[in-house]
Amino acid sequence: MATVPQLQIDESLAGKVRLAQVVAGGLAVDDGSALWALFEPFCRELAQRWAGSPIGEVPGVQAARALYRAIGVDPTKTRPSSEALLRRVVQGKPLYRVNSLVDTINYCSLCFLLPIGLYDLDRIEGESILLRRGGPGEFFEGIRKAGVNLEGRYALFDAGGPFGSPTSDSLRTSIRPDTVNSLALIFAPAGLDEKTLAVHAEFLAGQVARFGGGLPETTVVGVAG
Repeated sequence: MATVPQLQIDESLAGKVRLAQVVAGGLAVDDGSALWALFEPFCRELAQRWAGSPIGEVPGVQAARALYRAIGVDPTKTRPSSEALLRRVVQGKPLYRVNSLVDTINYCSLCFLLPIGLYDLDRIEGESILLRRGGPGEFFEGIRKAGVNLEGRYALFDAGGPFGSPTSDSLRTSIRPDTVNSLALIFAPAGLDEKTLAVHAEFLAGQVARFGGGLPETTVVGVAG
């Protein structure tokens, strides 16, 4: 297992955000076919249940929106990744199939309706990760996106610069077919109690072990914030 960098939250975000960490080692990422036997019916159920309803009325959506509003970001303009997934499902659009690990994290994000960042642990640089607000001109190259603007928004930084957010992840630390070690971070508002977030993290760890390829070494590191 790769060394897990120390997770830090900037003082300016105290009382606004909580993070739960789940590390998976010894990964064997595949096409995710086992997961989709469960995931596809789950998506159909969500689509049938919430078709025609405003997304903001779906139970759980407001938690992720509160996370954004806590730092002055309008979540109806810059959407949490979890809400973007839900919108796509409710509109009847298929989700992208990427690989067993990425798809498992998307499944968990829809279960919790909270954003989850997923990173190749071996591509994170240095001994610490800092969550802070992005400054003017700060951005990263996204996955299928030329540049993700981070100014005034939650952003994760390592020794190599910014690499993640609850809206999207960077290409630099993205999961690839040869990824062996990964770090997943569940983003939650401070109002979500630590015990609930810990339960979410345990569920995520279990699903990664079951479907994502992390059977031998999938562990919950803990909750911060």
